[in-house]
Amino acid sequence: MAGADEQDLADEDDTVAHDDDPPTPPAAPAARRRAEESLSGASHSGVSAAASASGVHNQPTQQLPASRGLPPGPDADSKHTTATSPIEAMRMEEVERTRVFLRVSIAIVLAALLGVFIAGGDPIAQLVVSGGCALVVVTSIWLLVVLRDAANYSQDRITLGSSIIAVGAFGGVYYWGIVSPATALILFGIYFFSFGGSRRATLGIYLLCAGLHAALALAIGLGWIADRGIIRTTGLPWRHELLSHAVTQFLYLCAYLVGRASRKTTLDAVSSLEKAVRQVAQREALLAEARADLDRALKVGGPGRYSDQVVGSFTLGMLIGRGGMGEVYEAVSAHDGSMAAVKLLTPATMSDPQHLKRFLREAETAAKIESEHVVAVLEVGTTAGEIPFLAMERLRGFDLAHHLRRKRKLGASEVVALVEQVGAGLEAARKVGVVHRDIKPHNLFLAENKDGRRAWKVLDFGVSKLAGKSGTLTKGHVVGTPGYMAPEQARGEDVDWRADLYAVAAIAYRCLTGHPPFTGKDVPTTLYDVVYKMPTRPSSLADITLDLERALAIGMAKRAEDRFESGAELAASLAAAAKNDLPIALRVRADALIAKHAWGQRL
Repeated sequence: MAGADEQDLADEDDTVAHDDDPPTPPAAPAARRRAEESLSGASHSGVSAAASASGVHNQPTQQLPASRGLPPGPDADSKHTTATSPIEAMRMEEVERTRVFLRVSIAIVLAALLGVFIAGGDPIAQLVVSGGCALVVVTSIWLLVVLRDAANYSQDRITLGSSIIAVGAFGGVYYWGIVSPATALILFGIYFFSFGGSRRATLGIYLLCAGLHAALALAIGLGWIADRGIIRTTGLPWRHELLSHAVTQFLYLCAYLVGRASRKTTLDAVSSLEKAVRQVAQREALLAEARADLDRALKVGGPGRYSDQVVGSFTLGMLIGRGGMGEVYEAVSAHDGSMAAVKLLTPATMSDPQHLKRFLREAETAAKIESEHVVAVLEVGTTAGEIPFLAMERLRGFDLAHHLRRKRKLGASEVVALVEQVGAGLEAARKVGVVHRDIKPHNLFLAENKDGRRAWKVLDFGVSKLAGKSGTLTKGHVVGTPGYMAPEQARGEDVDWRADLYAVAAIAYRCLTGHPPFTGKDVPTTLYDVVYKMPTRPSSLADITLDLERALAIGMAKRAEDRFESGAELAASLAAAAKNDLPIALRVRADALIAKHAWGQRL
């Protein structure tokens, strides 16, 4: 194995910013402590070199306010709201279509009143049509006022208003005649409302209109109500009259069925388009990941500038990793010939206090944690040229990013094992007051032990946070990798171990679905989505159980207090969910979260 896939210990290029709390001496054996003291001395020696520039991810990122929300308020223009699903897009279209219909209804009423003034007719019929027109106008104006804010749109309110408008419209039918062209207005209304999202409501409107027409026709035909229309059925053979009513009812039914079919066709077309756009975005995200990995791989392999030199008790060999602030070499111990990986700061970063302190942070943090699932620190110190170095156990295997490039998805049992072991490593870090803050596929390594066993290990504590300390040099900048960081971390707030558990859940989402949870076109967009949007529903991307969706919903909850308390709890929940055996309490908890923040929706 060669390249960055062997042991990803160098600084990652896709980390947004660095936190630089003043390092403190780690709890370590005396020999290690003496080496660290010499390393700390190097941090004050002021070795100068030109600072190298990193990519866009090393630039400061704007802090997102915690109180900011996406949905428009009463004063916002709802026409500029962005739909996040086909159903939401159809709902937004329905709101705008209803506004247009109400304005057209008012215009038709005004034209009808002008026609009544010109045509004259029976005085009682004129009173009926005038009352009906007033009913339509008042109801339409009321609905227009309500719908000034799209958030006030509700199916019950629209159904009530539509029913009142339908009753008022039949005042015009009575005036012009039960078999007059005025019934075309009812036909138009049925077709319009049949586009609505609620099948029950649209069916109710259709039955109301059909029933009112049949009742009016029956009452006039039996002589219960005088026929006062402009176009009357008096003298019309009963068979012709019955046939005209039947044709009208048939047209009403056709208008309803065509409207419902048109809605389904439109929704299917929008869904297909949304699915295609989502697939393109996800493929672009995966391609971006592959390109970043290729760039990293091209930077390593073969001898480096320090190959064959002796650093501490190790002789350096092949360069196996390189990042924005350091290089990693394969090394051999001069004492027992054991293999190790030695990380050194590059000269170009020595003059940057942030990079130097980050390196010291990694040395002190990793030395404090004792777990088989965290890479072990063997030695820290400085070279003869006063360059800090960190010697760690040599890992054989590949990181998670490599495995996902080969398989794209992992099985549920593999994901459970990953979460369980990584969670154990993070729990060990938690016990000594450490929050990693940059859990991502490149920092999770599947190491192959000498006995053939394989174990996941957590790498790179370079941006970790020590409990009880606050950042001094980040000045509110975001720390971590955008696609996997917790919402509170994306806002630049103080974080605890639950931010790391969120990242583990996000990685589980990536492994189970084959797609990253967030795929923004740039860092600010991704950070915004992390805070204000839920990922795409997992079952729409892969064949997974409903309980797995529930477990992921809890693990990726927007509020830290809504998440699991430990990696073991997350792993146990995923294991049960894979068998559709998630405890009832967790199902209820997850369903409440999903109801509040639905998959694929903006907050």
